[in-house]
Amino acid sequence: MVVEVNQLDEIFDMIIESCKTGNIGDGKIFVSSIEGTIRIRTGERGVEAVL
Repeated sequence: MVVEVNQLDEIFDMIIESCKTGNIGDGKIFVSSIEGTIRIRTGERGVEAVL
């Protein structure tokens, strides 16, 4: 899943609310940065390439 930084807390809350059972195995959320995006077909870069 790729989201903008300002959406992280909202996305975390939604995932936790829908997936949390309180049992071992509920999972983990890993967060990493995306340095860039290029749509090969059109050459679009950045946010435009994701939309």
